[in-house]
Amino acid sequence: MIKLDHLTIAVTNCDKSRDWYIETLGLKLEFEIPERRTSAVQDEFGFTLFLAETPGGPGRPSCVLTFQVSDVEAKHKQLVAAGVQFVHPPQKTFWGYGADLKDPDGYHIWLWDEKTMREKGEA
Repeated sequence: MIKLDHLTIAVTNCDKSRDWYIETLGLKLEFEIPERRTSAVQDEFGFTLFLAETPGGPGRPSCVLTFQVSDVEAKHKQLVAAGVQFVHPPQKTFWGYGADLKDPDGYHIWLWDEKTMREKGEA
C-alpha cells in the first residue's frame, strides 16, 4: 500500500498561514511545533499540510494545492462573501472546471467538485 499522508510547504509567516487555512478553507489545527515555527493543519479526511516558516520565505511557490469541495459554485460564493479574492471564479480551465485563489504566500489553491467537473470540465 502507498498513501500520501502529508505535505510540507514553506511559508513566510506560520501564524498568518495557519489562520488562513483554518479560516478560509476550514481545515483544523492538528498540532504545532512552536520552536520550529511549524503548524500542522488537517482536512476532514486526515490529510495533513505542514506549514513550515522558512527564513527568507518560500521563494517562488512550487506547487498547487487542489481541494475537492462538495459544491465549487457555492464555496466560491461563500468565500467571496467573506472577502476572499480569487484569481478566477469557477470556470473551464486546462485542468477541468474549478476556481483558483492564492494563499498568503502565493501558492495557487484550486477548488473543484465532482459534479461540475464531470458536467463542465470535459471537452
